[in-house]
Amino acid sequence: MKNKFNLETYIAFLTANGNRYSSVEASKALNKTQDAPAHDSISRWLSSEEYKPTNLWQHVRSQVAMDGNLIVDDTVLDKRWSPKNELVHYHWSGNEHRTIRGIALVNLLATDGEQCLPVDYRIYEGAESKTTKNDHFQKMLDIAEKRGFKPQYVLSDAWYSSLDNMKNIMKRGWKFIMGIKENRMVNEIQGNYVAVSALDWTKKQVRKVWLKGFGFVMVARIVFKNGDVRYLATNDLTVTDYEKLSDESKQRWIIEEFHRGIKQTTGIEKCYSVLKKSQLTHIFACFIAFVRMEFERLKTKISWYEQKAQKIRLGVIQAFA
Repeated sequence: MKNKFNLETYIAFLTANGNRYSSVEASKALNKTQDAPAHDSISRWLSSEEYKPTNLWQHVRSQVAMDGNLIVDDTVLDKRWSPKNELVHYHWSGNEHRTIRGIALVNLLATDGEQCLPVDYRIYEGAESKTTKNDHFQKMLDIAEKRGFKPQYVLSDAWYSSLDNMKNIMKRGWKFIMGIKENRMVNEIQGNYVAVSALDWTKKQVRKVWLKGFGFVMVARIVFKNGDVRYLATNDLTVTDYEKLSDESKQRWIIEEFHRGIKQTTGIEKCYSVLKKSQLTHIFACFIAFVRMEFERLKTKISWYEQKAQKIRLGVIQAFA
């Protein structure tokens, strides 16, 4: 009787593999082991498992920083060549700067400045879904609060800085630092609302303003080396130093590193099944594979990419042995 394929076997395959992530490739890779599973049994395993995003928590809770920052952002898994995939919809891609076919993930990541640990995620199933990205975000915050998180800040870009999201964070007694669009209305003089971009930004400074519909916030104008301009808002009224606010906000980029890392090291975009359940199993396994590489990075200081390269390098060495 052939050995049953399981999550641990699949994670090991994802971590060690260099490019091909199909069931056929997994079967070939295991072909020299005793009682290796056939590729169709691996496909059946992928489509029969029932892993949920909330199951990720049991794999990260032992090492996650509960009082660091929580970061939210979304990313699109590129599936433009998979037209019949049950999870694929059209989504805006920040990398492509256009709409592409793919699977949209809304991710919540915890960091203390060093850690890069996803603690929750959701699949956003497109414009026709009754659940929006903001709904997913707020639900993940509900769960994070129940789990005992007491973040220093909740960080996001301007996409997630709606009044509803700001108020949702505020009601928990939490602080946020969020990007805001240049046309958000604020006033320094009661009743005299202007776009935040219209304030006097001749100096690097943090200004206390009334954000329309919300209340007092501290705002700053950040100019990047390439000339891009972003505006930040925080409900932490004690932050008056420009450099401190700028430095705190930079932790948001950790989630961009996570998105790049999980795509390049786990094959999260490269499951070839068109079935929804198979895709969900694959995505969950990729999150666990990434978390384990992050634990290893924190322990050994070896990057995710070098960990991956070391495993592939062993195969090359054996080929020349």
